[in-house]
Amino acid sequence: MPYLFETDEHAALRLQIRRFAEREIAPHAHAWDEAAEFPRSLYPAAAEAGLLGLGYPAALGGSGGDLSHGIVGFEELVLAGKSVGVKVGLGTHGIALPPILALGTDEQKRRFVPPVLRGEKVAALAITGPGCGSDVAAVATRARRDGDHYVVDGAKTFISSGCRADFVTTAVRTGGPGHGGLSLLVIERGTPGFTVSKKLEKMGWWASDTAELSFDGCRVPVANRIGDEGQGFYAIVANFVSERLFLAGQCVSVAELAYREAVAYARERHAFGKPLAGFQVTRHKLADMATRLAAARALTGEVVARYLRGEKTPSLAAMAKNAGTDMCSYVCDEAVQIHGGAGYLRGTVVERLYRDARLYPIGGGTREIMNEIIAKTEGY
Repeated sequence: MPYLFETDEHAALRLQIRRFAEREIAPHAHAWDEAAEFPRSLYPAAAEAGLLGLGYPAALGGSGGDLSHGIVGFEELVLAGKSVGVKVGLGTHGIALPPILALGTDEQKRRFVPPVLRGEKVAALAITGPGCGSDVAAVATRARRDGDHYVVDGAKTFISSGCRADFVTTAVRTGGPGHGGLSLLVIERGTPGFTVSKKLEKMGWWASDTAELSFDGCRVPVANRIGDEGQGFYAIVANFVSERLFLAGQCVSVAELAYREAVAYARERHAFGKPLAGFQVTRHKLADMATRLAAARALTGEVVARYLRGEKTPSLAAMAKNAGTDMCSYVCDEAVQIHGGAGYLRGTVVERLYRDARLYPIGGGTREIMNEIIAKTEGY
């Protein structure tokens, strides 16, 4: 089922990305998940397919389009590639580059954006530290001005693509406590004092690397500061709505794949002389899965359309993310149940999706934080 906002242009994009994913990702999805990484060569291949540049201006090497094209393109990547981890690994520039596009100078944009969209470099975003998660204003990593450089000390954790990133858009504290003291620095691989201190092992998203980063007297040129001092918090939160809508779209794509796998299995697997789909209990499970999936897709599509019209949608984006995460968890759980013992085995697509789905109520703002945003907007 397509989103209501989709046009013939979106349909053509789906076909383009589907062909790429079926050829380049699907045959390797399980092996890459088990290896906890995928080849760097996939980045330029994805760039050639037009995937990495979705939503970015042609002047910087992008493919054009907007948030709706990114959601559709990456949905097709999951559906045809049968991998969430690969999608996450290919897409971390979606949160690392927007602050550069919003606040960066023309020189910074030309320097950092095109190489990523060509698949030559990998970009990551580093906000979360050991002592701060959803509370962005509590960032403790310190950056002290020293002439034409900042000296950075501290650590970051849960950083997607942190192990292989060529540069990291990093939230640092250049001023006093609270959100007003935060700034953004682009810290490049190879900078003395910047190290990947640990590769983290996760419940899901195995093909996407996640890292702990360490900064010890790391000297970063002032020329790598994005925007003015003290603008970091606003650059970060400005991207929250689009990020959460993108996550809601991911939930729809993951659940759609789990649902398709469950339908196929229910038709093929026989018990007591007939296919599982021949039993009312199985048909009703599938009907409930389809209904919740359609509802989440409709809400996400509606909020995306409003966002693209310029409406302010923070609370609606939070609702879409929560509705998507709840639905995704339910559908993936039911898909495993329909598969029975086979769904509990490593190597089964639904087993992988079940693990992958658990991150969505946490990442990009927890379910509880989303409810706080909704509650404040509703005035209770």
